[in-house]
Amino acid sequence: MDRRRLLQMMAAAPLVLGGSRLYAAPAASGNRLLIVFMRGAYDAASLLVPTSSDFYYESRPSIAIARPGSGDGAALPLADGWGLHPALADSLLPFYRNKQLAFVPFAGTDDLTRSHFETQNSIELGQGAKKEGNYRSGFLNRLTLALGASAVQPAAFTSEVPQILRGDARVPNVDLGGANRKSRLSDADNRAIAAMYRDTDLHASVDEGQRIMGATKQELDAEMQAANGNAVSTDKLEKEIRRIARFMSDRYNVGFVDVGGWDTHVGQGGATGSLAGRLGQLGRALAAYADAMGPAWNHTTVVVISEFGRTFRENGNKGTDHGHGTVYWVMGGNVRGGHIAGRQVAVRQDTLFQDRDYPVLNEYRGVFAGLFSRLYGLDKARLAKVFPGVALVDIGLV
Repeated sequence: MDRRRLLQMMAAAPLVLGGSRLYAAPAASGNRLLIVFMRGAYDAASLLVPTSSDFYYESRPSIAIARPGSGDGAALPLADGWGLHPALADSLLPFYRNKQLAFVPFAGTDDLTRSHFETQNSIELGQGAKKEGNYRSGFLNRLTLALGASAVQPAAFTSEVPQILRGDARVPNVDLGGANRKSRLSDADNRAIAAMYRDTDLHASVDEGQRIMGATKQELDAEMQAANGNAVSTDKLEKEIRRIARFMSDRYNVGFVDVGGWDTHVGQGGATGSLAGRLGQLGRALAAYADAMGPAWNHTTVVVISEFGRTFRENGNKGTDHGHGTVYWVMGGNVRGGHIAGRQVAVRQDTLFQDRDYPVLNEYRGVFAGLFSRLYGLDKARLAKVFPGVALVDIGLV
């Protein structure tokens, strides 16, 4: 490209102050943004492992991911005393090494309800803990209005338009098909088991056991359903992600998809197990998305978020409970990756929030505002329409 053409392009693009330097803001229509919402609050300390923290290993005798170099199932070394879950070795580690993936620990909202539904809803609305202002629309819908319909074509890859995309701008949804959780034992199976023991001394015990298991399963299923909403499962997303990529490379440039199954109160596992399996599926899905985007990947940003983190210490059921701070993932062909971004603190008992959780040092609205300013060249006035009263936090993700 000759110097004259370059100067013409720079003159046509507004200059935006980012940190201590000026850069040319890209055209909104040229960028592609996909937000992936992990509904259910995943255990971020298993994804991004604080391998330099002795306290981490003291707090998780059953589910900790071993330090790098300690054999099979060990964490994959990253930077600054952090490691990556081994289930992501073949899928996401290459993107980190190619500087197309960054992690933002101690991220999230200042909302302390620890309620799946309430926190998911407030994040999608773009609210803080005080819930001030008239938030009747989601922040991606407000972003669409701030950029203009001619520049942005948003879409929700969900069973219905989620709160984050509801508002004055009309947004289509592409239903990938939600996953209905079903018991492995049907009603007929349970009746057959009961019949086997009907005339034996074990009848009363079996009947009581089935009643208790049924009630317990109903309670756990109700919580999981509330946590997941109508989100697809990780295996479903892995199968459908290339279809999403086709839509995002050809037709839409702002997208949203949610994926459930992250509420791991019981039997979470460590290097292997239920959480490891889901992380592996999500990692493969994101790698497939990058491949299917083709040349558009160079102008793509994927942000993976969750409503909150989980307790730093494992519970008595070898799982983790509802927490506070979490870890965001930022991935894409235009991402400045290969590092751990944002404000951080040493992982020790005295730095935990309320002696139980990661603190939130990188508030989600400021992080997204900083990202939007870099991706779309939004000035303060237009950012205020997306996140009223929030100062942007530029941590140089793109």
